[in-house]
Amino acid sequence: MSSDLQRHANRANAQLSTGPKTPDGQAKSSLNALKTGLTGRTVLLPGDDAAAYRTHIQRLVDRYKPVGDEEATLTQSLGDTEWRLLRVPSLEMGIYALGRLEFAAKFDQEDPAVRASLIEAHIFLAYQKQLNNLSIQEGRLRKQREHDTAELLKLQKQRKEIAETRMREARS
Repeated sequence: MSSDLQRHANRANAQLSTGPKTPDGQAKSSLNALKTGLTGRTVLLPGDDAAAYRTHIQRLVDRYKPVGDEEATLTQSLGDTEWRLLRVPSLEMGIYALGRLEFAAKFDQEDPAVRASLIEAHIFLAYQKQLNNLSIQEGRLRKQREHDTAELLKLQKQRKEIAETRMREARS
């Protein structure tokens, strides 16, 4: 438990950490979640194909045929999560492509077969934090997809069971 002195110090420190002050700084920080598009509220990045996204969502709507707001929300969430998951391999390939450009001149005295492996290892070590973060985000997204799918299927099963019960009762 924190003391009164610690709470007072925390409040004083919080007043010093109020975020960016300039319009440029505020605009830049507002895009923090858009760096990879794996987190945050924005699903579509500026370069994404909006028509492909709509087609992707429509395929899921056609597959799950949601009824009601709760099923529709879960179907949308499932689609958004899968859209983000599709971005992960591209980001990983992009990191390695950048690394190959950045480290192209390294290990030029080595045998070509060994050199390629050394460059790949160097890229992994240089971008280990980013690659690990991608792996963590991918795992989180997969877990979210599993949860949304299970919840959607459970709701649909319950809805169908209720409809069947009502039909049996109506026939009686």
